[in-house]
Amino acid sequence: MATCIRLCLQIMSLFLFCTVCNSDISCRNEAGEPVDWFIIYKLPKYKIGEVSSGVEYMYLDSSVGSWQMSKFMINTSQGAMANTLNQLYMGKVYKSNSSVYALYNDGPPVLDYIKGYGHTKGVLLFDHSQGFWLSHSIPHFPSFPERGYVYPSSGKVNGQTALCTTYNYAQFSHIVNQLVYIYPRFYNCSVPASFLGDLPQLAQLCEGSKPQLVADKRVEELFSIGGEKFVSFVKSEHFVDDIYTGWVAQVLHADLLVESWQRQGHDLPSNCSLPKHTMNIKRIRLPGSVLFQSLNDHSKWCVSRAYEDQVTCLGDLNRERAQVWRGGGLVCSFHPLIYKAFRQVVDWYIGC
Repeated sequence: MATCIRLCLQIMSLFLFCTVCNSDISCRNEAGEPVDWFIIYKLPKYKIGEVSSGVEYMYLDSSVGSWQMSKFMINTSQGAMANTLNQLYMGKVYKSNSSVYALYNDGPPVLDYIKGYGHTKGVLLFDHSQGFWLSHSIPHFPSFPERGYVYPSSGKVNGQTALCTTYNYAQFSHIVNQLVYIYPRFYNCSVPASFLGDLPQLAQLCEGSKPQLVADKRVEELFSIGGEKFVSFVKSEHFVDDIYTGWVAQVLHADLLVESWQRQGHDLPSNCSLPKHTMNIKRIRLPGSVLFQSLNDHSKWCVSRAYEDQVTCLGDLNRERAQVWRGGGLVCSFHPLIYKAFRQVVDWYIGC
């Protein structure tokens, strides 16, 4: 009898331990399980020779190994994006004082567009233990917490990308230092009193204040909770140059192939004027013969042209004239799986 009781208690303890682990704030995969990082590539509505729903997406994390077409739609309450954000919405975290959340977008949902903010979009959600930073390219997203998970109809037309990474608490002070340079438009956020000592600048940004900068750009190494290194490059509006050509390619010593939304008459041409070159991608071919042009893709990412460099960056800025004067950034990875996934989908680019 005693042996049975001890066994039952051990099983209960294991169950409670797993429940607590699974309740930690983190990026969530397609099944709702915690992951170190994931990337989503939302497909455009208008592909070459095809018109689709505009809500299909491909999913990538370290466990799947390559792009996988999701069985979910991005505008439903299932899948990696919804699973991750529902920690804010369904958990009612936004009503508690035990965690920080911050939603930012230069084109926020419902509210009018205001000039002066960085061209950047994302979400922070974390407590004193850990949380996630989700950066993405989707205007009018995500919705206000009290509305629950809503994907905007405007986000169906073009291709979009999102990078979610799970970090421990100590990393978020470094992330906030980067966001200061971008000057995001925080349209909904909460920084409870217990976090103010560590994150005073985040509270300032949430209030709409603009902290003083000591330079016009900044680079920071970040380490995910699983130990994966990411490098964040951010520039303010005072760094008047194309972030890809004028800075990132030169620092990383790599020729870059760049995919970004390039409206005709506003785009910057491929540039080989500096030691390391930047060339515009014009067509993407994802697995399953998904083929589309850059003008239908609102995502912003780049890869090194040379396979040995293994550089992949996702971020905020287009190679567009007006955005030379905008704040924004890139998060770069040297993970071979991420590099292979993005490098293989480059179907056509314009050299110099």
